[in-house]
Amino acid sequence: MNRLEILKTYKLYINGKFPRSESGRYYTPEGADGKALGNICQSSRKDLRESVRAARSALGTWAPRAAFNRSQILYRIGEMLEGRRAQFETELKRQGSSAASASKEVENAIDLAVYYAGWCDKYQQVFSAVNPVSTSHFNFSVYEPVGVVAAIAPEQSALAGLLGTILPIIAGGNTCITLASNSKPLSAITLAEVLATSDLPGGVVNILTGDRKELLPVFATHMDINALVASDLSTTRVAELKQASTHNLKRIVIHQSDLSKQEDPYVILKTQEIKTTWHPIETSIAGGGKY
Repeated sequence: MNRLEILKTYKLYINGKFPRSESGRYYTPEGADGKALGNICQSSRKDLRESVRAARSALGTWAPRAAFNRSQILYRIGEMLEGRRAQFETELKRQGSSAASASKEVENAIDLAVYYAGWCDKYQQVFSAVNPVSTSHFNFSVYEPVGVVAAIAPEQSALAGLLGTILPIIAGGNTCITLASNSKPLSAITLAEVLATSDLPGGVVNILTGDRKELLPVFATHMDINALVASDLSTTRVAELKQASTHNLKRIVIHQSDLSKQEDPYVILKTQEIKTTWHPIETSIAGGGKY
């Protein structure tokens, strides 16, 4: 008797939990062998709204967290990726990668986690500045997270490209909502299982799956998303997003390089704002007092 295969249902990852889409919809992409990869939740507008609420709530504790502690958490993500390496390689091969490219992509993903873990407590020292002024003040320019960031994962790089998009965002103290690859979604939800057990607070990273055409306009017009980061959108789509994002002056960041291999501290600065502060210097005056 032939046995029916039980397909795994890959849920969303919102606020540290794994809910199904509130719409009840799902899709079934095919792998390289023509067989179904699984039942993948198709996110709705409401799922996106719930993700934004979770990200906004988590921002209050993630942004002020000690940079060294953020570094520890990102390094822990790298450790757990290493421990589940065989699973990720298997999923990548199911989605069309060769054995060699799957192994290389997992290596890149692990290296990215360790790389950005190292920069969490260093980019402020390297890129912030003490500015020369003509008055008796100290003048400092420092970087602060922009807030809640929407991250559109590359369509063809299911794991390393996804992490190359997420890690610089959260390394700088932002929280994010990520739209995973539509055709290669397995690695994104397995990554969510890693994040859920890596000491990363719930809501810092939220992962959605579904149709780009349906969700991208909602990302662009949502009033509580501060920036949108993507890497493989068409020129027409970028123009549409920029126009739609003017409602709340949302920052649009389009990466031109391959995020699956890019190790660059300047990427962290793409979702940072510069805050300049003044502090008076005590100076003696004629009467012997100080101000």
